[in-house]
Amino acid sequence: MVVDNSSAGERAWASGIGIFAGTMLSTLGVFQVLEGLSAVSQDSIYQTRLDYTLDTNLATWGWIHVVVGALAVVIGVCILLGQRWALVAGICVALVSALSSFAFMPYYPFWALAIIAFDIMVIWAMTVLMASRARTPARRH
Repeated sequence: MVVDNSSAGERAWASGIGIFAGTMLSTLGVFQVLEGLSAVSQDSIYQTRLDYTLDTNLATWGWIHVVVGALAVVIGVCILLGQRWALVAGICVALVSALSSFAFMPYYPFWALAIIAFDIMVIWAMTVLMASRARTPARRH
């Protein structure tokens, strides 16, 4: 028999943070997919600056965002379903999302900064949830 020493309040916080992390990662993924589709379609919303170190074709960045966004949606849903592996995968995807948004900054700087800020919040939420789950042993039925 495994003894659970965590309080009901701690479990509620961990559960809430998990729901926040999964929901935010899925939402960010949808935004990334939409941003990527807009870039792939060569939408006129994006500004192009030719003097950027990571200068690449806008369509290439669009496909990168579509793939990262799709992964974020799937992993965010898996976090909401309680899959433990999804926490580590979610941290990795949020990190890649933040890096790709940083590289995408010359095309839409304010949006890229907003995505990076939300990625950081998701990484924080998932690390807090992982720490909470590490302190609480798995229950046996």
